[in-house]
Amino acid sequence: MTRFTAVPAPQDTKWGVPQTTDQVLPGIWHVTTPDHGGYVLSDERQAAMPEALRRDDIYYEEDVDWALVLLGFATEFRRLPTAGIALQVENARRSVRAWHPARYGAFTGEEVPATENNTLRRRAAYQAVIGQYASVSASGDWADWVPAGMVGVVFRRVQSVDALGFARYSGDPIYGLVAKDRYAERNDVETFDSLGATRVESTAPIITKEVHLA
Repeated sequence: MTRFTAVPAPQDTKWGVPQTTDQVLPGIWHVTTPDHGGYVLSDERQAAMPEALRRDDIYYEEDVDWALVLLGFATEFRRLPTAGIALQVENARRSVRAWHPARYGAFTGEEVPATENNTLRRRAAYQAVIGQYASVSASGDWADWVPAGMVGVVFRRVQSVDALGFARYSGDPIYGLVAKDRYAERNDVETFDSLGATRVESTAPIITKEVHLA
């Protein structure tokens, strides 16, 4: 078994200056900062990470990528005298399977179908439209800015997608009109182009743009 070298605590991280540091295994520091945290690996540990699980940098943030570290060094983590550590490692395995299905498949040889759960499907759908304007809400023709037989749709530009499959948006919204029949057949993720929307100007408050077509 490889013996890893303990290293000094990191003085700075991509998330800022650490508030707390804990070397959970030689070369693996868990850190917290005012904004975020996660695992920071030594160069030796980073080189030893299984290729399928290795990030391009040494920072494995606490929301999702922490699980890559526990899965990559699962045998060592299981030997820690920490209450519930076996469950933590198992949760890490499930987390990698859910949020990093491609990495999980490459590491374990077990393919994770993209249709396995709603989260994976939603995340894949939003990843496919990053940079495009996706629909975020709609109003029926009861709204004064929407003609009869149409649906008024609010669109925002997709900037990124989080681990849970929810989009992060940027910039100001745009507004479009979509035929009611086409809108009724919409998929979970639709864009201005996929809905065939016609752009219009609207001064209606964004709070009124709710999916309510009755």
